[in-house]
Amino acid sequence: MKAIVVTDQAAGTAGMKLVERPEPQGEGANYGDVVVQVHASGFTGDELSWPSTWIDRLGRDRTPSIPGHELAGVVTALSYGTTGLSVGQRVFGLTDWTRDGTLAEYVGVEARNLAPLPGDVDFTVGAALVMPGLTAWQGLFEHGRLRAGQTVLVHGAAGVVGSMASQLAREAGAYVIGTGRAGGRQTALDFGAQEFVDLDNDALEDVGGVDLVFDVLGGDIAKRSAGVIRAGGTLVTITGPTEARPADGLTIDFVVVPDRAQLSEVVQRVRHGRLRTNIGNVAALDDAVAAFNPTERIKGKTIIRVRQ
Repeated sequence: MKAIVVTDQAAGTAGMKLVERPEPQGEGANYGDVVVQVHASGFTGDELSWPSTWIDRLGRDRTPSIPGHELAGVVTALSYGTTGLSVGQRVFGLTDWTRDGTLAEYVGVEARNLAPLPGDVDFTVGAALVMPGLTAWQGLFEHGRLRAGQTVLVHGAAGVVGSMASQLAREAGAYVIGTGRAGGRQTALDFGAQEFVDLDNDALEDVGGVDLVFDVLGGDIAKRSAGVIRAGGTLVTITGPTEARPADGLTIDFVVVPDRAQLSEVVQRVRHGRLRTNIGNVAALDDAVAAFNPTERIKGKTIIRVRQ
């Protein structure tokens, strides 16, 4: 099968190569695995900085490794112990960080990490929904305990994850304040933010009290955000451990995890027109290396359409 591989951490996305690799096999696969024929795949920009891209669970080198952990496709084989899915079924989901990923024609993945993809949702949309949808859902509802009537500050509201968080928060009955660069104002408002703070020119401190900050930026912005959180509120971040602490509240940093039920929740919202993905560029697998090394900044998520 065709696959994108990486062998050199220092090279970043410029070190990606399109090669031939053996297809994963259903027989002899891990207990509970399925093989999926990948139709569309996503890639998260900082994956190549994660240790799990380069070593396995036991710390052994696993290069050349196939990156990408978001997929939509069709199940082609089941291993022993697999339940809940069948051959020929359309699925989407998040694959294991420490195993070969989804920038390939086929991938082996734990069945429990996948959810059924309804027939009226395109594979490209399915793949674009996985990481942003799960990250936004878990940050807002699982860790942030967001409820109707609360106010949430969403950083990077024009970005892939931020735009998803804004929509889900707004739909849940929250008041959404988005932040970002001035050029992202209209995109953030289009994706559900009711106010916008230009982080280059507006004073973040003028926002007033919020119940939840959803942070994708970290650093100084996270620290300053802690100061606008009401008593009992929460700062949720995906940028790793932070010293930012609300005076009378919680700080939670988390790593997104696969969740079939949550994937089903977000895909139903897409089907009913209540949620949109933020896709910037769709490229073929043959063109994936160029797509991940663009000559100009691409807004929205790049999706690789593995099968046309």
